[in-house]
Amino acid sequence: MIVDNILDILKNILDVLLVWLMFYYILRNIKNNVKMTLLFKGVLVIIVLKLISTWLGLNTLGLILEYVIMYGPLAIIIIFQPEIRGVLEQLGRSQLLGRHKTLTVDEREKLVYEIINAIDYLRKSKIGALIVIERDVSLLDYINRAKPLYADLSSELLISIFFPNNPLHDGAVIIQGNRISCAGAVFPTSNSISLNKRLGTRHRAALGIAEESDAISIIVSEETGRISIAVKGELFYNLALDDARMMLVDELRPQQDTSVSEEGEDEYEEIN
Repeated sequence: MIVDNILDILKNILDVLLVWLMFYYILRNIKNNVKMTLLFKGVLVIIVLKLISTWLGLNTLGLILEYVIMYGPLAIIIIFQPEIRGVLEQLGRSQLLGRHKTLTVDEREKLVYEIINAIDYLRKSKIGALIVIERDVSLLDYINRAKPLYADLSSELLISIFFPNNPLHDGAVIIQGNRISCAGAVFPTSNSISLNKRLGTRHRAALGIAEESDAISIIVSEETGRISIAVKGELFYNLALDDARMMLVDELRPQQDTSVSEEGEDEYEEIN
C-alpha cells in the first residue's frame, strides 16, 4: 500500500510537471510571436470582462460574451490559422536548452564589430543586405532551404555575399552563434499595416521573421543605404551606425548580464 501511494504521488507530480512544461513552452513561443501575443491579450481581456459582468450582474454584456466565448475558438482557428501554425512550428524548432551556443563577451564584441564593419561598407556603397541573427528560436527550417556555408563570421565575407551579381545577394544571411550558417535564405514577408508602403521586400522579410521568432534582423537599403533593425516584431528604421551598434550590443547581451549591469548602475547611483 505504501509503495502504491508513493507511486501515485510521483505520477501526480510528473503529471503537473509535464502540464507546466507544456504551458511554459507554449507561452514562451507565443511571446516571440507578436500577432499571437496580441491574440492572447485579447482572450484575457474577454475573460476578465466576462468575470466582471457576472460579478456585477451585467446580463446583456454577459450574454454577448457567452456567445463570443462559445464561438470564439472556432473563429480564432479560422482567422489566425497561419499564426497558430507558426507557433506550432516554433515549438518544433525550439531548442529545449535555449540558444545553441552562449557567446562569451569577447565573442559578442567580435560579432558586433564584424557586422557593423560590413554594414558600414554596404551602406556607403548602397548595397542591399539582410543579416539575421538567430537567438533562442531555431531558424533551422530556413537554413535547410538556403545555401549552407558554416563559415567563420567576418565583415569581408558578409560584404562579398551581398556584393552585386553574387547569386546569393538577394537572400538573407543567417548567423548562428559566431558563424555564418547559410546565405540566400528566404523569409515570409510581414503583412503589418503600420509598415511604410515604400519599404521593399527586404524590410518586409526582416520584419516577418522578427514577428515569427526572436531573431534580430539587420537591413541595409539598396536605394538609400539606410540601416534598419527589426526585433521583437518592431522595425527601427533609419538608424545611425552607432545606434545600430548599441542596439545589437543590448539585444545580444544575455538576460543575466542585463540584470547584473542594471544592479551595478543602481549601486553606482546610490554611491554618488
